[in-house]
Amino acid sequence: MPTPPDRPRRAARAQEIESLAEFDRAVAEHGSLARCRVQAVDLTGRTDALLRLDTTDAVFLGCPMAPEAAARVRASGALVFPPVPGLPFDPYRGCPYTPDELFASLEEGYEATPDARAYGWFRRTTADGDVFASMLRAIHDDAVSDALDEVLDGRRVVGVMGGHAMARGTVEYAGAARLGRSLARAGYTVATGGGPGAMEAANLGAYAAPFADTMLDEALVPLAKAPSFRPSVTEWARAAFEVRARWPDGGTSIGIPTWFYGHEPPNAFAAHIAKYFANATREDGLLARSTAGVVFLPGAAGTVSRRLRRRWPD
Repeated sequence: MPTPPDRPRRAARAQEIESLAEFDRAVAEHGSLARCRVQAVDLTGRTDALLRLDTTDAVFLGCPMAPEAAARVRASGALVFPPVPGLPFDPYRGCPYTPDELFASLEEGYEATPDARAYGWFRRTTADGDVFASMLRAIHDDAVSDALDEVLDGRRVVGVMGGHAMARGTVEYAGAARLGRSLARAGYTVATGGGPGAMEAANLGAYAAPFADTMLDEALVPLAKAPSFRPSVTEWARAAFEVRARWPDGGTSIGIPTWFYGHEPPNAFAAHIAKYFANATREDGLLARSTAGVVFLPGAAGTVSRRLRRRWPD
């Protein structure tokens, strides 16, 4: 039997560093940053390390650092993509969003939150047709996809799809919440479109999974006082955070919303929020990551038809 030709060796994957703890661990274990990909880590306090370590072929994405450190790592063969000033989001982020992050400053009203400000930026730059803004949106969405894949690695994900019009306080909303709770208790990771209505209900159910059954019944009462995000996103969101404050450390689920529909705010019950600028990327990503099945709730017809048209056009 002839000897098969040698296969080319696959290059080792570059190490990704997405936190200061990971940076310090890499320095301690390897004494080098060569070929590392350092993503959205504030390195202003690590100047000594950056001045002495090998950074050949390293890439620094949106990492604040002292000017002398930036000059040195560039001179030693690294690529440095500096933070972009004035943005209400980080295009190089290394992790999904959290509800606390997107709704920061909610006490001043929803308009003051990072979520609302990012939507405002999206609307302005889309209207302007600014190619630089388009590039930033694409980088951001790719970074979010990478972060989401890391969170979901090895998990059995069930997508729950439904409309935003399902109001709190209705039988349908309570049923969707119980569905999310049952899925989470069965060991599945619930993933939704991350918005209000049926999506919020499923994320709420997953959040309630670690608690006694009575918790969900009790939580539905204060939520019903703000049944919809219209007319006030602020009051709607505050009701959710009141539930979270009363029952902290709930179960984990995923929300995948979009600023394309920025008038629909993300819900506060998904632990990890992968929010995109491009709706097509978000919709395809949600379906593709639902590895253990998809549940369609009332109001999902428009969402379903858009996905089907994209896969099987006329």
